[in-house]
Amino acid sequence: MTKSLILIPTYNESENVEKLYYEIKKLKLNTDILFIDDNSPDKTSQIINAISKKDKSVKLILRKGKLGIGSAHKNGIDWAYNNGYETLITMDSDFTHKPKDILKFLALRNKADVIVGSRYLASNSLSEWNYLRKSLTITAHFLTKKLLSMPQDATGAFRLYNLNKIPQGVFKIADSNGYSFFFESLFVLIMNGHSIKEVSISLPARTYGTSKMSLNDAWKSLVLLFQTFYLSKIYKDSYIYSPKIVSGGKLHEKGEDEWDTYWKTERKKRKVLYDAGAVFYRKYIIKRTLNYFLRKTFKKGAILLHAGCGGGQVDEDVVNYAKIHALDISAEALNRYKWLYKNKCEVIHGSIFKIPSKNEAFDGIYNLGVMEHLTEKEIKKALDEFHRVLKKRGKILLFWPPAFGLSVIFLNTMHFILNDVLKKNIRLHPHEITKVKSRGQIKKILGKSGFELKSFNFGPRDAFTYTIIVGEKI
Repeated sequence: MTKSLILIPTYNESENVEKLYYEIKKLKLNTDILFIDDNSPDKTSQIINAISKKDKSVKLILRKGKLGIGSAHKNGIDWAYNNGYETLITMDSDFTHKPKDILKFLALRNKADVIVGSRYLASNSLSEWNYLRKSLTITAHFLTKKLLSMPQDATGAFRLYNLNKIPQGVFKIADSNGYSFFFESLFVLIMNGHSIKEVSISLPARTYGTSKMSLNDAWKSLVLLFQTFYLSKIYKDSYIYSPKIVSGGKLHEKGEDEWDTYWKTERKKRKVLYDAGAVFYRKYIIKRTLNYFLRKTFKKGAILLHAGCGGGQVDEDVVNYAKIHALDISAEALNRYKWLYKNKCEVIHGSIFKIPSKNEAFDGIYNLGVMEHLTEKEIKKALDEFHRVLKKRGKILLFWPPAFGLSVIFLNTMHFILNDVLKKNIRLHPHEITKVKSRGQIKKILGKSGFELKSFNFGPRDAFTYTIIVGEKI
């Protein structure tokens, strides 16, 4: 028998919770009820606690304060997963969601991964609402439909989730702790290919109490809606759940934590403009440049090591040209890489200073924007490892920023504005220590590790951002 839970967040609902409990119990469902109360001043939690002492199917999570409706739903969803529930129904506690409609959701449980209560399937479903509330709701529906291409009622909380069909990590992609959690979480579910079905519900005016959604909540939801629209166009894959393909065990290497943090937080608001530029640059400039030089340097079908692969956005064409082994110290980055390319690549959780591969394993090695983060001593150590794992006459292809490249100038300018002018203490990108100064400098560095410099390029192909270096093992 399916283990089911009804999740009900509360804040100042002392007039409602007991009546709501009895209305649900009348349905004679084999389900538990979880109330999440944000320390309501009207003692709602005390009423729930009294009910739970009489009925063991009633659970209570009492939080320290008002942390947001989206936060409550995320807490409840996690609790449901962690306690083995397969079906989760979420609803409000003010009787705008009719308890008897739960039966409609359960009747459709096997039809989709998520069942959404829709206020728009019936023409008169909002007939009892006042003009302002109705206008706000209809506007929100129009915007989520047009901007995010979601025809469903995306802003309501009355839903059924088949948790056994949805990985827990999918919900963690949604950032919002407020009302915008509802459209954001549904968008994430759709982006991850989960099936959605709607059931018609009609909502009366609130039976008791007053609406808890403020104008500030509405404004934040609007801002997040446009942000989601914007990011979904340039950063679509960041909304995709990538399971833990790589264990993520610590390598205890320099920069490991910094790079894990970078990949975990790449979609945060404070970096939106930077990330937009970075993604555009990777996809439309660097990817083309990499395709050109990689085909020029390596034969089709070559066994290549992408040393310091990151999330792999630029490798979209490369994985169809060569046999790619992607190496990175960040498990977060490797999970993204493996999700993108699945069986087209092998991923290796390791360090460029100690590559977990046998001698002479690869025809070639390439990396983009790695060497500048290392000291000259570390560069020597990495190049020695490249030499070890390369076959005889194997080649390395390095994209290495020069001291006066446009990306270096751009980053320095951004950091000056953010940190020196605005005093924000923000780091958009890990520190760059060693940049290319001359052809002679690179020839000397490669020679110390047994490589001969074959070509040295800097020009308009990548908008004067990288020096593109090819070395051959001697």
